[in-house]
Amino acid sequence: MRIDQSSSLLPEVKRGKKIRIVVDGSFLDAFEGETVAAVLLAAGVIKFRLTREHRHPRGVYCGMGVCYECLVRVDGVDNVRACMTPVVDGMNVETCREVEL
Repeated sequence: MRIDQSSSLLPEVKRGKKIRIVVDGSFLDAFEGETVAAVLLAAGVIKFRLTREHRHPRGVYCGMGVCYECLVRVDGVDNVRACMTPVVDGMNVETCREVEL
């Protein structure tokens, strides 16, 4: 969930330009400057990929590009780290597929 309003307890919310990306065939609103992981988490998506052998779900773990748990397919490119990849208008993201490292 994104913070949509400012309050006396929080600083002013500043966002980049509103854009749209496609995630698993559905459109999601995003803002320039956000990462793929931030957009997915804001939309309630927590399963980003499945392990190959046991098909266990994986998602954001470290959030800084070290652990490789958040791998997704972006615009046809496999094994893209969602936590490190900024969104681009019209980007196509695929989640919950087996990933071979």
